[in-house]
Amino acid sequence: MTYVVSGDIAALKLPAPAAGGRTDELWRHTCLEAFVGAANGAGYYEFNLAPSTEWAAYGFSGYREGMTPAEPFDDPEVSVRPEADRFVQRATLNLSDLPGLHPDADWRLALTAVIEQRDGLKSYWALAHPAGRPDFHHADGFSQILTPAERA
Repeated sequence: MTYVVSGDIAALKLPAPAAGGRTDELWRHTCLEAFVGAANGAGYYEFNLAPSTEWAAYGFSGYREGMTPAEPFDDPEVSVRPEADRFVQRATLNLSDLPGLHPDADWRLALTAVIEQRDGLKSYWALAHPAGRPDFHHADGFSQILTPAERA
């Protein structure tokens, strides 16, 4: 996945670079996220990818239910390239061993971002938002279907 955040990057509160590794509560600050589940199932996974290169991965049995660390899950490859007017974050995730994500089936996908400004104001971005308040876990946000051919 490649995320591009453009605009006045100096106005954003970006976490300092870190050694990477699994870290909880990344969504409280600037964090780029992906939600992936089987196209015909209630369960899904949430992946938090911070510009610090720290990450988190959780599995859910249903809408905001049964949260557990996603296992087995290899450390993703995360890189960040900051520039004056944008930053580019790339992440490679190996999802092949996660239960419920069969390689020959369609998957549903939600791509989201929490962007925090230096003044503490946060905005919530997604390919699709459900009606009302932003809720990245809501089924209406899983707006993309990935076929096995598209994931190859």
